[in-house]
Amino acid sequence: MTQAKQGPHAGNGSEPSGFPQLGRIVAELGELRRASQKRRYRDGRLPELPSREATIEIIEGLAASLYPRHFGPPELTTDSADGFVLYTLDKSLRALREQVRRELQLLANGSDDGTIDHRPRAHEIVDAFAQALPLIRALLDTDIRAAYEGDPAAKSLDEVVFSYPGLSAIIRHRLAHRLYLLGAPMLARLVSEIAHSATGIDIHPGAEIGEGFFIDHGTGVVIGETAVIGRNVRLYQAVTLGAKRFEVDETGALVKGGARHPIIEDDVVIYAGATVLGRITIGRGSVIGGNVWLTHGVPAGSNVTQAKPLSESFTFGAGI
Repeated sequence: MTQAKQGPHAGNGSEPSGFPQLGRIVAELGELRRASQKRRYRDGRLPELPSREATIEIIEGLAASLYPRHFGPPELTTDSADGFVLYTLDKSLRALREQVRRELQLLANGSDDGTIDHRPRAHEIVDAFAQALPLIRALLDTDIRAAYEGDPAAKSLDEVVFSYPGLSAIIRHRLAHRLYLLGAPMLARLVSEIAHSATGIDIHPGAEIGEGFFIDHGTGVVIGETAVIGRNVRLYQAVTLGAKRFEVDETGALVKGGARHPIIEDDVVIYAGATVLGRITIGRGSVIGGNVWLTHGVPAGSNVTQAKPLSESFTFGAGI
């Protein structure tokens, strides 16, 4: 008779040979984990957490529903696209309801006894999210056009959708931002971090971004939670729209919330490596040069660059 193999989570209490201290380490980790759970969760009860793996699948399904010919199966035709979108969108939205329910349950932990059914509210949020998908698609079309018109290397709109990391990040931001507004901020943040991991572009889901947004190259771009970006704005790699300082209360704890990131008005271009900090306004049509460090607002039409290097030579001490 063949003995069944023990899986990695069999939990039979035996220690693998070669690791005589493993049982003690597991016990100590268990004590720390249970103590943390008791501090964080009501009566130490463990809520269901949103799933990163499920969220990745949901976002990929939503992207494919928005652009089926680009992110759907290669054999998809014009005639079969609607059927594919219907199936994929239904599957993705059903899965999204469950993830939103888990977030709502987690957020309510400690304020209820665990008997409240969060499914109706999750359904409301996801239904409102679904209703916004045509608007999201329309916004993304302006972003695609902006990338094509703003990059001389772009040969077609299809190339932008297929291969531009900036557009990939913006697709996910537009989806995450809607979830953020509807009351699922943790799930929205998870979506933004998935995009960050894939593209190197870090956009907080709370950031408000107008139509025609273009991030060229993109690696290292950071956009903070309360940033407001107007229409037809272009950013290059390593641009930061960040906070200048973090306020603290009388106990020294950080004050959460508050407008602390820049306002970028319409038609602004910010070149590579520029850092714009604080609740300042960059006026319409301004150009911010590469590697500029900016902590004060500038009026419309400004052109801000680094100071030009000054080269001087001295002959026998002249000028000293």
